[in-house]
Amino acid sequence: MALKRVSHEPAYVLHRYDWSESSLILEVFTRHHGRIALVAKGAKRPSSNFRPVLLPLQPLQVTFTGEAEIRTLKAAEWMGGHVMPTGEALLSGYYVNELLLRLLARDDPHQALFDAYAAVVQVLAGDHAAAQAATHAAALRAFELLVLREVGLLPALDAETLTLAPLQPAARYALLPEAGLRRAIDDEPALAGADWLALQAALDDEAPFSSTLRVCAGIGGALRSQLRVLLNYHCGVATLRTRQMMRDLQAL
Repeated sequence: MALKRVSHEPAYVLHRYDWSESSLILEVFTRHHGRIALVAKGAKRPSSNFRPVLLPLQPLQVTFTGEAEIRTLKAAEWMGGHVMPTGEALLSGYYVNELLLRLLARDDPHQALFDAYAAVVQVLAGDHAAAQAATHAAALRAFELLVLREVGLLPALDAETLTLAPLQPAARYALLPEAGLRRAIDDEPALAGADWLALQAALDDEAPFSSTLRVCAGIGGALRSQLRVLLNYHCGVATLRTRQMMRDLQAL
């Protein structure tokens, strides 16, 4: 019986593991098949055509076969468009990859999220990374919101979660892992109702990533702490590995 073959599938490599002396196991995010695992046989050999191609944060087209949990990579082609992010932008890209590895189930397609991922990688790979630090931060916040919504972990941002009462623009609301949005107590981290309403409208826009990025640019610092608690909770960790790596490098 012929193995199922998928050709010319848009994809990004999220992570790679050694499988043998000459081969790799790849965690790949594809547009139509979601997160999948592929074995790249012979990819570590000096003569392999895979060696210069199977890099993270690079747009690829892949061809693979099989129906088991780990398929077999048959071909991979770099699609161009941007260079590899460097410095803090590279670490931010690895952080985005870690979010997908922790939050996405295998073989669960998320085409809209794939497009948002491609957009955030494009932002991180832009020129003059130091001058675009604020844009990079806003792009990360926008992607965090989109991935949480895509996997069903983000409550509606235009109403209190428990009471469904509409948000008051001037009131302050906190986003909590188990309670959703509720009125802030004393000085706990929170955002104004107007900010949450703007974020919900951006997420519902026809171009959610770019719209949400614009909103996040004005409230990124306050939003960062709100989302970090939520993400760590749902990822089941105190601190994501890439976040800890960033802290360690900054301390040096």
